[in-house]
Amino acid sequence: MSHHVSELSRRRLLASGAAASAVTFAGCIGGSSDSGDNELLFTQEKGWAYGFDPIVANGVPTAQVNEQIYEGLYTYNADATDSLVPVLADGEPEVSDDGTTWTAEIKDEATFQNGDGVTAEDVKYSFEAPVNEETENAAEVNMIESIEVVDDKTVEFNLEYPYAAFNTTIGASIVPKSEREGNEEEFGHDPVGSGPFQWVEWEDGQYVLLERWDDYWGEQDPNISGVEFDFVEEQSTRVTGLETGESDIIETVPPQLWEDVKNMDGASIESTLGIGYFYLAFNCNEGPTADPQVREAVDYAFSMDDAIESFVEPAGVRQYSPFPQSIVDAWDFPQDEWAEVPHDRDIDQATQLFEDAGVSMDYEWNIIVPPDDMREAIGESVSNGLKEVGFNNVTFERLEWGTFLDLYATGSEDDYNMYTLGWSGSPDPEAFTYYLFAQELEGSTNGTYYGNDEVDQLIMDAREEPDQETRREMYVEATNTILEDRVHLPAYNMKNSYGVADYISDFQSHPDSAIIPLSTHFNNIGVE
Repeated sequence: MSHHVSELSRRRLLASGAAASAVTFAGCIGGSSDSGDNELLFTQEKGWAYGFDPIVANGVPTAQVNEQIYEGLYTYNADATDSLVPVLADGEPEVSDDGTTWTAEIKDEATFQNGDGVTAEDVKYSFEAPVNEETENAAEVNMIESIEVVDDKTVEFNLEYPYAAFNTTIGASIVPKSEREGNEEEFGHDPVGSGPFQWVEWEDGQYVLLERWDDYWGEQDPNISGVEFDFVEEQSTRVTGLETGESDIIETVPPQLWEDVKNMDGASIESTLGIGYFYLAFNCNEGPTADPQVREAVDYAFSMDDAIESFVEPAGVRQYSPFPQSIVDAWDFPQDEWAEVPHDRDIDQATQLFEDAGVSMDYEWNIIVPPDDMREAIGESVSNGLKEVGFNNVTFERLEWGTFLDLYATGSEDDYNMYTLGWSGSPDPEAFTYYLFAQELEGSTNGTYYGNDEVDQLIMDAREEPDQETRREMYVEATNTILEDRVHLPAYNMKNSYGVADYISDFQSHPDSAIIPLSTHFNNIGVE
């Protein structure tokens, strides 16, 4: 699965916005250890936009909540190197020799929070609903030709082709068909899953309350009695909340406050490099940025290296391709070669290229960014560079998430020339190529409208190629062209970082930013 790092997609875009707040939870007021209760107060950086129905929602913040409520047939292990850790499934799937048929058994004891057993019919419904309802998650399951209910506890996936990354797709959340079908609008605001925590209530843009499901069917009951997810966008407020005990764990330690949290009495930082990618993207459909020469001129107009050093480190690292470091290492991608593609800042060279491309100095540039300080800093760096070149009409807008998401994929010059965004995906290169560059996803998760048919064919063929070395060669060839054509300017990858109070035990950061491990097969946090 992958998410726009936001309320966009699990393939999830990185982000979403709303207002900040912290509320009282069932008599527990901050610093849970003082009250003797053991509810966890977890403060998120970003809010929730679409409710909590996994058929519809695909943003990281929502997925972090949903991971506590719902379960899939499989999940990742602690370092996301193996996606086939059985949860609802009873053992590993049986895969046909040609890779087009996957059969999974469901554990007899697996039960939803309404008391119904998890059945093959629920699995079939959960995978078919995104396509039938044409939700943003449909592309994640569009390789499935049919799903057969073999019996009450056996489900068979028949794929259109031997989709190499299906081991990540098969971990999608399972919902109870009887609860959701015919109740689609309400389900996301009163969700029912099979996970160790169940829904209590939420206030849009404020908080989400979950409580431990005491009848959880799994082997391990959570140590904590519940969790309150609060949304606090302001970075310093999150850090202050950790220091004062209003929060037990805060998400995303901001770079400018990293040392403060690192040296804070009674707290520490837990972090790991995420499976993510942040970037500056160009509108290749309309306007001057449809010309690759202009995109190269923009590359010369500012220094991405300086921007990352000033505004992102040590909370993140420079990235030179769409692939996060874990994928670069696992697939032996030529990162050193890709690191040579971006230019150093050279205003004279930028000016010459703009002039050669015939871009008038009166052109009105439009750069849009979501409500995130680091992505805003990248956009502002580009804006300043264009002004230094001599452009006087440069509009740089930080938009609320809803407005940003409505605009960034229209392909219209009136809406944007450039935008900054992030993406969180599965540990397979397909998650960072198909969703961001495939032509069939233009207007959905691809806002560039980059029309290179050869690159598109390589990306599509790689989805269907079972041999990993052949896939690797396809991804390298496609990425070489994408980088040279400057469809994106890769920027950085974030560490999934958390400020954690010392009285919290057994918490660890996971590479998948959608996973907040509270009670999993590899941990069970406590509030001491």
